[in-house]
Amino acid sequence: MYKEAKRAAWAEINLSNADHNIKTIRKKVGPAVEITGIIKADGYGHGAIPMAEVLRKNNIRSFGVATLHEAIALRDAGAKEEIVMLGLTPKMYSDIIVDYDITPVVMSYDNASALSDAAQKKGKVISGFIAADTGMGRIGYPVSNTSGGALSSGELSAGIPSSGELSAGIPSSIEDIKMIETLSCFKIKGLFSHFATADAKDKSYAREQEKNYNRFYDALLASGINIPMRTFANSAAIMELPSVWFDTVRPGIILYGCYPSHEVDKSLIDIKPVMSVKANIIRLALMPEGASVSYGRKFIAKRESLIATIPLGYADGFPRPYSQVGRVLVNGVFAPIAGNICMDQCMIDVTDVPGVKVGDEVIIIGNSGQNTILADDIGDATGTINYEIVCAFGQRLPKVYIK
Repeated sequence: MYKEAKRAAWAEINLSNADHNIKTIRKKVGPAVEITGIIKADGYGHGAIPMAEVLRKNNIRSFGVATLHEAIALRDAGAKEEIVMLGLTPKMYSDIIVDYDITPVVMSYDNASALSDAAQKKGKVISGFIAADTGMGRIGYPVSNTSGGALSSGELSAGIPSSGELSAGIPSSIEDIKMIETLSCFKIKGLFSHFATADAKDKSYAREQEKNYNRFYDALLASGINIPMRTFANSAAIMELPSVWFDTVRPGIILYGCYPSHEVDKSLIDIKPVMSVKANIIRLALMPEGASVSYGRKFIAKRESLIATIPLGYADGFPRPYSQVGRVLVNGVFAPIAGNICMDQCMIDVTDVPGVKVGDEVIIIGNSGQNTILADDIGDATGTINYEIVCAFGQRLPKVYIK
């Protein structure tokens, strides 16, 4: 496989498993709910363009990205589907949003007006989502006492508003959105928000966010504002909160066969990991007792040890904090990491691996024989989440796509 990858370390992307996952999600939410496939961060490190093709073959006609670069790359690759920009885009980039027919998310008349002006100059009409901050505290019109409003420089100098002032500010948000509705070349596509704790076992805060969302939606309708579409549900909400599926759901991590957290009920959806990470042994060396391996001499051989080198390091996404506790699979057998992971290489102790030789395949994420290492295992061992692990492995490693 390394010849195909042009390197003796690679990320193997199983598109059949990706196809299984999107089919499972479709079955879960049913045919009446639309799906926006989240392929930001180069498809969570799996490759946005190949993942878009899998989604396309499953009749998914909407993709979610985080940056203009990601959207342009999809368009340049021939994507004709809707591309939703999940974050706010400064108005200085309005022309690019319009040129590439991107669906923006806005939270001010100022931003929407700039988009409308850019669209008018090009003889187009652009549609976008109104963002509501229901409790994530990231972007959106404030719609609860726990969400803050975006402040102008004058407001900043006057101090942070109280929660009561925030509640009182909701009518002004509605007035702002009414102004957006009058724009000639910007049309409101729907209402957008995002969960902070949908992946927690305790759903009380998620339920509060749901109430905030629904109250704001009802207030918009009562004010005569047309909201054609609602979208709120992320991966965890798709699994456990069907009341917020609304018109469109936005699966992210479950597309790639990883669960949002250890607190969700994994029995609710059957998904398969899409990414494996592999390397080949490029050197074997017999080290005498007392010999050290790698930077800082963190590994001292307690016996005569067979040490293998693989060409994969922290620049490839293999987190350095994993060095002291990590392990890999060689010929179906667990082998511990020997010493600190280097930038481009690391060493493993294969003393107890029968018949090991140069060229043997090493599994960093994936399965070999009866044993498996998941992105979750590396994330748990290094104090992070599976999202970060797969994204990091996907940045520099060559990708090999299989079915």
